[in-house]
Amino acid sequence: MSASSLVCRNDALLAGPLGSFEAYAERVSRIPVLTRDEEAELARRLHDQNDLTAARTLVLSHLRFVLHIARSYSGYGLPLADLVQEGNVGLMKAVKRFNPDMNVRLVSFAVHWIRAEIHDYVLRNWRLVKIATTKAQRKLFFNLRRMKKNLTWLTQEETRAVAADLGVTPAEVTEMEQRLAARDMSFDPAPESDDEDGGYGPSMYLPAPDADPAEQAESSEWDADVHQRLMQAVEKLDPRSRDILRRRWMAEEKATLHELADEYGVSAERVRQIESAAMKRVKTALAA
Repeated sequence: MSASSLVCRNDALLAGPLGSFEAYAERVSRIPVLTRDEEAELARRLHDQNDLTAARTLVLSHLRFVLHIARSYSGYGLPLADLVQEGNVGLMKAVKRFNPDMNVRLVSFAVHWIRAEIHDYVLRNWRLVKIATTKAQRKLFFNLRRMKKNLTWLTQEETRAVAADLGVTPAEVTEMEQRLAARDMSFDPAPESDDEDGGYGPSMYLPAPDADPAEQAESSEWDADVHQRLMQAVEKLDPRSRDILRRRWMAEEKATLHELADEYGVSAERVRQIESAAMKRVKTALAA
């Protein structure tokens, strides 16, 4: 299908007054998703010929994806329509920078730009002083409200559960919960702020100027590929080696050499040898 016919098809779906955000969401959900070949053709036209019609089609076909991401930020008490609008800005930036030679789908590339714009908007509208100054605090800021089961303060048990799930300490969870309750405090520093750290602004939590979403997308896909090949390599081991390797390295509560030795009726040294041989076979498979 040509780029012009794709635009006509999408324009027809969005034609007429929308009336409400629900109507917009319904119309967006009806825009067909591009195939890999259609996306590649449009991206090539935009990249080589600056074809704005192709850019428009790429944006329209990914609006449903922005809507899906924006819904995950609805717990911050901000209008969903505004979150979607900010995410659409990120999508347009991603489309403008997308290079079809990267051999990744636009959706994988655009997710980082969409989230960056939404993060910026969320942080600008939560008027808190230094709400997220460390990596752990930033993780908590964008996960704590989603994980809380009710609007009351977390119990000690819930605090420990949230901390374990996010990989932070209970003290950090409690501190962030207290900060989230202080919505009347200023988040943005004054331009003349003499704060020793120079003040904090939303730009601190966006990707660095030299950060390349394409490289981040490639890294994410590479990690997924390595994980898949690792699981395949482990499955090729004999049952005993596979069980020892999993219980020594993959289980939440790792077994000791002596525990496995008693179970299999061999010495602890023999278990260590089996484990070492299994590790070598897995590494060889991953390196292939």
